[in-house]
Amino acid sequence: LVMLNNLRTAFCLLVVLGLPALAQATALEQFKSFVSATRTARGEFTQRLVKAEADRGTARISNPSTGSFQFARPGKFIWIYSKPYEQLLQADGDKLYIFDKDLNQVTIKTLGNAIGSSPAAILFGSNDLEKNFTLSEGGTRDGIEWLQAIPKTKDTNFEKIGIGLKDGMPVAMELRDSFGQVSLLSFTRFEKNPSLSPNQFRFVIPKGADVLQQ
Repeated sequence: LVMLNNLRTAFCLLVVLGLPALAQATALEQFKSFVSATRTARGEFTQRLVKAEADRGTARISNPSTGSFQFARPGKFIWIYSKPYEQLLQADGDKLYIFDKDLNQVTIKTLGNAIGSSPAAILFGSNDLEKNFTLSEGGTRDGIEWLQAIPKTKDTNFEKIGIGLKDGMPVAMELRDSFGQVSLLSFTRFEKNPSLSPNQFRFVIPKGADVLQQ
């Protein structure tokens, strides 16, 4: 259940597009350009969960989850897990809807201020990131410039978030939670600023679905 909850939260992970940037630009410079210039996006993602096994001194990596995403700033997005199980996370700017197809169950949450210090704020929120995060350079690994974002409040499941950028485009995220688990996300097939209708982010509760309000 903890793993599933963190996979859900990491939706907030989810989605990125960017601008071409100068090769020498820092991760922070690249990311600020991406945020200011990208109002909508869509693409695909792969996600894995890494959990440390202290008793064995090893790490266990989950099988990959794959799916697609689209977003419109601020606060509207659709994040779809297609494999190995089907699940939909959708936000209309006011509410977050989590639909479990197998259970035919919808969980509804208010986005409210909680999105401000979550990974969702980085990708789907406003441009005022430094209000909720302490940002710093994270170095270079495998040709990717990394930006580190640490939430300023404790009202979040995540202790540290890494955003990997290349050529002005976010290509990966690492989300370390308070349970010692790390969600690894990589992004492909980005389309920047496509025309997206606001109506497509309006969630329609499936017929016969159980509804839980949180």
